[in-house]
Amino acid sequence: MDFETIRLDDTGDGVWELVLTRPPANALSKQMAFELRQATSFLVAAPEVRALVLWGEGKVFFGGGDLKEMADGGDRTAANLHEMTIDFHGALNRLARMNAPVVGAISGTAGGAGMSLTAAMDLVFAGESAKFTMAYTAAGLCNDGTSSFFLSRVVGLRRATELVLTNRVLSATEAMEWGLVNRVVADGDVLAEARALAATLATGPTAAFGAAKRLLIDGASSSLEAAMEREAFAISTQSRHPEAIEGIDAFLNKRRPDFG
Repeated sequence: MDFETIRLDDTGDGVWELVLTRPPANALSKQMAFELRQATSFLVAAPEVRALVLWGEGKVFFGGGDLKEMADGGDRTAANLHEMTIDFHGALNRLARMNAPVVGAISGTAGGAGMSLTAAMDLVFAGESAKFTMAYTAAGLCNDGTSSFFLSRVVGLRRATELVLTNRVLSATEAMEWGLVNRVVADGDVLAEARALAATLATGPTAAFGAAKRLLIDGASSSLEAAMEREAFAISTQSRHPEAIEGIDAFLNKRRPDFG
């Protein structure tokens, strides 16, 4: 697939990479949002995708929305934002609900929509000099990019409110302490570490990963009873999947499972 603002790479053994390629800030434009929805629509439907690494080229991971494009929209600004968020949110929903785990590799700054995306990914590595800020209200805007769902669930409501209202900049270490990222590594190692984890995850039970991801997402905003019913249906369905048959047999026979 050919894109103008992103790149989609099959790196082999079930690992794919989604790369933001709109320097210098990888800012979210209407075109990028559209292409992200196109790419993730492919990824969510492709059984050969078993793990995904998401990163950005250059010194900025993802600098948020393209404010110049917004300003240039004039009377169409509101309509343009409706179109852009529909595409961007569609992409994020597909990343959240796809079977393959999504591993983020954050170098430089994650601002605005970039921070929203960080909160929405499954697992996140950050370089030691990475910075994180919501930034929306600094431009007189309010947050989007699923942050009203994921951010408070990741860092807690009080901290999410502080991030949104004050635009506090978190260091990579603070982001890890707050639960926004999983691990902080040397700047030069962040992509390699993310790729290594993705390679390991790609050998795992992809359908089971997907079911577990969806249970966690849906369970975050439902009653206990509804969550238990979803879990009962999901685990009973998964129990007859070839992955579970292989995994149970491997456990009983004390061998390593082959989820290939």
